[in-house]
Amino acid sequence: MTRGRFITFEGGEGCGKSTQVRRLAARLERAGVEAVLTREPGGTRLAELIRSLLKDEQDDPPCDRSELLLFLAARAQLVRNVIRPALDAGRWVLSDRFSDSTFAYQGYGRGLPIDFLRLANDFACDGLRPDRTILLDVPPETARERMRARERATSVAADRIERAGDGFHARLRAGFLEMAAREPERIVTIDASGTPGEVEARIASALGLDADVPSATEA
Repeated sequence: MTRGRFITFEGGEGCGKSTQVRRLAARLERAGVEAVLTREPGGTRLAELIRSLLKDEQDDPPCDRSELLLFLAARAQLVRNVIRPALDAGRWVLSDRFSDSTFAYQGYGRGLPIDFLRLANDFACDGLRPDRTILLDVPPETARERMRARERATSVAADRIERAGDGFHARLRAGFLEMAAREPERIVTIDASGTPGEVEARIASALGLDADVPSATEA
């Protein structure tokens, strides 16, 4: 049986990852490709519990090192119980964030040593790497407006990480773009400005998907 493809979506807050992951999954389904949709942190019962610890406000928020270890624990569980079995069964796996977020957030953002992060991540993933990574990039002002619009629409306040400050989010974006420049064969940077349909078309083209398969807005 042919192994499935592992596609990850990365980018800063407000870049539209969650929307585009769902749109790609729908496009693949219309093309007859079975895909598993997941997210980080999350995707398993244990990993979702860890997600709540990382996202929610509390009297004892995780320090930078604890934050890293919690993310890695959630990832190890997701790889073992969801991602590898799906790939081995020939399915595509689409993940809303994966290891590049660790390098961006805990490395470039928090300042933890990148070399250590790579070793720790390889251990957590048992060496698994994405086949292709879609990096959605938007200007900071666009990201901020999208986040404000999301808060107004959902009445859900920004979480601890989303409120980390402009300097933190600027370091994230710079980190993501630096990683993309270093690994252009894996990481494809997509201009995430424009309508969801326009961004979806750019992603489909980058992945070499059949242009005859209609987008979500056309179906």
